[in-house]
Amino acid sequence: MSYQAVILTVSDFCAAGTRTDTSGPAIRAMLENAGFAVQAMQTVPDEEGQISAAIVHACDILQVTTGGTGLSPHDVTPEATLAVLDREIRAIPVAMWVEGLKSTPRAMLSRAVAGIRGHTLVLNVPGSEKAARENLS
Repeated sequence: MSYQAVILTVSDFCAAGTRTDTSGPAIRAMLENAGFAVQAMQTVPDEEGQISAAIVHACDILQVTTGGTGLSPHDVTPEATLAVLDREIRAIPVAMWVEGLKSTPRAMLSRAVAGIRGHTLVLNVPGSEKAARENLS
């Protein structure tokens, strides 16, 4: 079976072109090394409606979001994701937190969400490249 993926980077700065996205390309490399065909990479600002719309648009394939899972007022990726999920999968973020805590106590501050929309797995990972790699592995 061949798996497909879309990577959605959620960041005001990356969407505006004032910061280079490094977590999205890192996730792409990891997924491709695992046999996934990355169909698209997209960047959207930290706007709940735009995040939800991008997830819905891509939900015929695997959706991984990176960024917007922290505690700042603009970090609304979990809320946008929950708004479009059919069912939440709570154990995936728990596993990411447990693994992340081995590297840093700040891992407990992540508000990542995972779940299913239709037949598509939607997964949030942190926006930093290091944390994205650790969470996805």
